[in-house]
Amino acid sequence: MSFASLEFLIFFFVVFSVTLVLQRFKNKIYKEVFLLIASYFFYGYWDWRFMFLLLAVTFFAYLTALFVHKKAALVTGIVIPLAVLGFFKYFNFFLSSFSVLVGGKMGVLNIILPVGISFYTFQALSYVIDVKRGLIKAEKSFIRLALYISFFPQLVAGPIVKASEFLPQLDEDRRITLKNLECGIQLMVFGFLKKTVIADHLSVFVDDVFLMPSEFHWLSIVLAVISYSIQIYFDFSGYSDIAIGCAKCFGYDFSVNFNLPYLAHNVTVFWRRWHISLSSWLREYLYIPLGGNRKGKARQYLNLFITMLLGGLWHGANWTFIVWGAMHGLALCIDKVLPKKLSEKRIGRAAGILVTFSFVSFLWIFFRAENFAVAWQVIKGIFTFQSGIIQPFSWSFVAIAAVVSASAVAMYRSKKNNEASVNGFYPLFDLNTVPGLTVLFIEIGLILCLGFTGEHPFVYFQF
Repeated sequence: MSFASLEFLIFFFVVFSVTLVLQRFKNKIYKEVFLLIASYFFYGYWDWRFMFLLLAVTFFAYLTALFVHKKAALVTGIVIPLAVLGFFKYFNFFLSSFSVLVGGKMGVLNIILPVGISFYTFQALSYVIDVKRGLIKAEKSFIRLALYISFFPQLVAGPIVKASEFLPQLDEDRRITLKNLECGIQLMVFGFLKKTVIADHLSVFVDDVFLMPSEFHWLSIVLAVISYSIQIYFDFSGYSDIAIGCAKCFGYDFSVNFNLPYLAHNVTVFWRRWHISLSSWLREYLYIPLGGNRKGKARQYLNLFITMLLGGLWHGANWTFIVWGAMHGLALCIDKVLPKKLSEKRIGRAAGILVTFSFVSFLWIFFRAENFAVAWQVIKGIFTFQSGIIQPFSWSFVAIAAVVSASAVAMYRSKKNNEASVNGFYPLFDLNTVPGLTVLFIEIGLILCLGFTGEHPFVYFQF
């Protein structure tokens, strides 16, 4: 069930209404059980069979955390989620890669990739590890742990929520309130606007160019690459906005997942602003356990490279994703070598933003292309100044204007509030005022009038 569908809006209204009634009971178990059932229905709506997979991952996380002081239990709690993820997402990839390596032909299995598997396995892993570290106590209630792993706003494509952030909220009297609803609805509407009005329109042009890159003029290809950079940002940050806003409507708080990443003046800052829940997860559960920066510069660079290489593989079972991750890993290592004084002056920072955006956009080619052949055609078309179809796609310029204006407003607001750094762009208003209601209804009007009605799932659904 996609957020950008009529089915979800009906589902959300029903779940919200029932939860509003159930929160009248003093015992919170009724609300938690209902939200758990609703979350499994949400997940099973796509394919009911994989509800049992989600349940199995949750059960192993619950059981191993209770006995995590035993080495066998800890190993099981880590190996089982990784094995599940490895089989469904990477088995055919490694089998076909090995087949090519040895020069033989091996058949592959007809494996359906469960939607959201990368996200809920990571949450199960972090829960077990945090219990082992003593950061949280093992959850005695299976229902509460199952709700944490399967809570429908973040189940399919994040943000990746840590148990230490969500489980304590279940101990509190988190309720549906008018204040939370005002904030949540605005975030959801803003997310729908980013997804349906901007990202989905851009996808039409991007899909055409990446389908036949050899047919387009190099300027059209450059515009398509920039358009994809904006598309994936609005698509995924739009999903995150909807997820965060949806949880807020029910009284739960998720951390911000994007913070104007295209204003980053180097790749290190970019990864502090892009998909924050994943980058922080990789840092905390992979980079630091590998040694982080505690074992010398050479080891730090190796740890950075390995972390981003595996981060690229996490995104998809394809060599293009591995190259994408490896290049980001190299860029992070280079950032550590370059002098920081380069970005201290205004001109240097502006140049850094331009270079970083160009580099990130270039690497998005590997992220978007189905294979190296397509990626090479796109890159070749740009650098050989290829002739062909010139298509100045209007929505691309609208999207560029939207990014620039939103960023300018965010920077102005940060400067006005004397903030040390730009802190996202969320136009939240007091809905008791005319300006607040006006902005909200303008956003809804834009969605109804300009929202793309084609079937375009969120980009990160495939991960």
